[in-house]
Amino acid sequence: MMILAPEELVALVRSVFPRFETDRALAILVDVPRDAQKDNPDWKERRRLAHEWHALLQARKQEVPLAEVKLLAYADVGSNNADLPAEGFLLDGQLPEVAAELERAGTRVSFEKVFSETQLFLAPTEFSTTAPLKVAARRFRFRAATMPGFAASMIPALRIDYAEVARRVDALKTRLDQADHADVSFTVDGKTEYAIHFDLRHRKAHASSGRFPELGTAGNLPSGEAYIVPYEGDAGEASQTAGTLPVEIDGEVVLFTIHANRAVMVEGDGPQAQAERAHLLAEPAYGNLAELGFGVLADFGLEPIGEILLDEKLGLHIAFGRSDHFGGAVGPGDFSSAAAVIHLDRIYIPQAQPRVAGREVTLGFADGRSEIIMANGAYTIF
Repeated sequence: MMILAPEELVALVRSVFPRFETDRALAILVDVPRDAQKDNPDWKERRRLAHEWHALLQARKQEVPLAEVKLLAYADVGSNNADLPAEGFLLDGQLPEVAAELERAGTRVSFEKVFSETQLFLAPTEFSTTAPLKVAARRFRFRAATMPGFAASMIPALRIDYAEVARRVDALKTRLDQADHADVSFTVDGKTEYAIHFDLRHRKAHASSGRFPELGTAGNLPSGEAYIVPYEGDAGEASQTAGTLPVEIDGEVVLFTIHANRAVMVEGDGPQAQAERAHLLAEPAYGNLAELGFGVLADFGLEPIGEILLDEKLGLHIAFGRSDHFGGAVGPGDFSSAAAVIHLDRIYIPQAQPRVAGREVTLGFADGRSEIIMANGAYTIF
């Protein structure tokens, strides 16, 4: 199994979080299953990894330098990007197998207290904490690298040239900031074409390069993407995002009809289409197009591993659901419950959707110019 050597882990923290004089404490944030039946080998390994990182960094904290390294565990929230619980538990020893044992294993503490006293966070969790940590980082001025689904197989992605990653991500962000729309076309089974028009007005893009040099920021690690929330109609006029979005789910192609940046209809007769229709009916906010993203890591020789954290950074991806953590308008209050909150990426690379290919991405600008930034799944601007 691939591991980070102690000196590599120290170097990673120093690279991800360029030093501020106020940096004193780092917390490793990890979720523990409420239900033992929902645990899985990858989750167990991630908790073991969190415990190991805590011990290694605690032993070498002066090399970062830091005064304190914490291990903060909490009961899982059940879905990606749902709000964190009010309290967690600080631990010194091994992580328990189930959340019911946290009270015995650690010291109860409020997240508000930890957020106010901790400047840096690493979050190798089962369920993504990106949304709640982005919101909290802005309030408490800490920095956080979220690592949902992190696995040892992702370690090569921590060793690439992040200076070049940043150059490419910044080039994409600059273009997305200037564009007022994007036209994306797809082919299904190499023959049937579909297209969707994304309204990018009233929005600014984000660059996620795996480094957090500014206070009050949080995002994924490993990273390597530029992304933008399509306009959702929150500035007083209707969104112009519209078209047909094909998504392959477990071998079945499901067609989402998009109007005003929302999925309003799901076409298909198979079980996946039926499930998507039911999800959309139960949670209309799930149908919000929350992100148009462009990952760059495939050009660095990285392959998908079946975890969204890494796989979305390999190419074109489009997300449904929550967007407020990216500056959009749809948040937890738009869903029926905390457990229903979701931000779900659909990734357009051959290994993830072999039947659906992103054919071309063209950005349009207010002055009438247009630029093709991706053709046949490959970038044309690098």
